[in-house]
Amino acid sequence: QVQLVESGGGLVQAGGSLRLSCAASGRTFSNYAMGWFRQAPGKEREFVAAISWGGSSTYYADSVKGRFTISRDNAKNTVYLQMNSLKPEDTAVYYCAAPFKPFVVTKTYDYWGQGTQVTVSS
Repeated sequence: QVQLVESGGGLVQAGGSLRLSCAASGRTFSNYAMGWFRQAPGKEREFVAAISWGGSSTYYADSVKGRFTISRDNAKNTVYLQMNSLKPEDTAVYYCAAPFKPFVVTKTYDYWGQGTQVTVSS
């Protein structure tokens, strides 16, 4: 079965950086787009970034554009989220996600990791 395991969260001061990782297993990683989402306390889960299966196309929420970078290493079955210039409003649990269908970038994600907490202090 598909498994997604995030790591790299933590506590950082405003203006700092963190890099999240998501290790995938259970199927051919390089055939599937990947996404990052986040959920802050009391708020709905929201899209952060997505990357196509080969890594040539990336997509970002307006709130993180220019500050966050999604990337992937298909040889390591891992997707990353580099977060720079962090703000207190970036505080949330961050989840990586994968779709059921291969070779599509979609708004529908079917597999989710357990999440990793990112806390940005002011």
